[in-house]
Amino acid sequence: MRRYSTVIVGAGQSGLAMSKCLSERSIDHLILERGEIANSWRTERWDSLRLLTPNWQSRLPGSPYTGPDPDGYMSMPEVIQRLQAYADDTAAPIQTSTTVLSVNPTDAGYLIDTNQGPVHCATLVLANGACNLPNIPCFAEEVPRGLYPTTSQDYKRPSDLPDGGVLVVGGSATGVQLAMELQTSGRQVTLSVGEHIRAPRVYRGRDIKWWMDAIGTLDQGIDEVGDPKRVRRSPSLQLVGSHEKQMLDLNALTDAGVDVVGKLVGIRDGNALFSGALANHCALSDLKMNRLLDAIDMWASNQGLDGVLPSPHRFDRTRVSKNPRLQLDLSGGAIRSVLWATGYRPDYSWLRVPVFDRKGRLRHSGGIVDAPGLYAMGLPFMRKRKSTLIDGVGDDAQALSEHIVAQMNRKAA
Repeated sequence: MRRYSTVIVGAGQSGLAMSKCLSERSIDHLILERGEIANSWRTERWDSLRLLTPNWQSRLPGSPYTGPDPDGYMSMPEVIQRLQAYADDTAAPIQTSTTVLSVNPTDAGYLIDTNQGPVHCATLVLANGACNLPNIPCFAEEVPRGLYPTTSQDYKRPSDLPDGGVLVVGGSATGVQLAMELQTSGRQVTLSVGEHIRAPRVYRGRDIKWWMDAIGTLDQGIDEVGDPKRVRRSPSLQLVGSHEKQMLDLNALTDAGVDVVGKLVGIRDGNALFSGALANHCALSDLKMNRLLDAIDMWASNQGLDGVLPSPHRFDRTRVSKNPRLQLDLSGGAIRSVLWATGYRPDYSWLRVPVFDRKGRLRHSGGIVDAPGLYAMGLPFMRKRKSTLIDGVGDDAQALSEHIVAQMNRKAA
């Protein structure tokens, strides 16, 4: 049986960042990857997707972005190339095509059973991310037969779907992007929206992510918020990475012909049922956006930038029909597909360690899991607001690798 001080599960940005930090500390380790490097980016993203963050924000430990287009947005092939090159440059010890079947605790660490044989380690890092399984509501089973159901994980391009109308469920970044893509392809799209966060792509001449980085929003720590569990469930900003830098909000979708409705709350007798709270959700989203813009304006003023940058401004409120649709016939033939863009959840079905709460969520504090020698990377707002971003995994990997070293030194003392 092979033995390592540390094993990392997953060779995406989180696992590669952790590997770099462990190598800098001369800790022997192995990365286990079920597919190839950046496997999720290779196999579980749609063709037209680009990062929501500017290229300069694809920083990894010891590796800033040095390409020709710092303010652009990487396509999926470019993301894969970036991570592959980083793995090569850091000589990350990766074993690909290795599926973890089970992890069991031992007196000296963890026994990992894989399709390539067992591996033992004293410390285990779960870097397989938070987007392993589509988070589909239980009433999805009530979708009438004959409709084509799919998820944002499986969807690749409009031609994958049959001709005809599409119900897209979910109003965060993924939902609004796919709704616009499908509407532009000639299909009539109905977009079901619940809680969401509206944001401009560009404000006062700078990318919104530039502002969030500058004013410290992305570096906000989990100990700085009142309700960490609620914040970790917050939806992603309604953004799209594109050369045009357009604002992709519900107003833009409505202008394109998308029928925007409230949150899907059930399916009964072939009818999709929507909440009547769309106006409230939109008003709250507008409020959150304006609070962010207020914080940006205050920071810019304090930095003496008011005479340098364009003046502050506000965007029109989200337009909502006075009588939004409350149900939609899914059996009449107008709707041919249902696309679930309702988020993801991590897959720890192979982890035989009692570290889950009553809702099945991993118990951890800043990535330090509630078991000796067990850590996690890449979870929503794990340590900072940017923990799930490529730009955020470096700080988390540095902090957790320092904790790993401290624990090893303590045991050796």
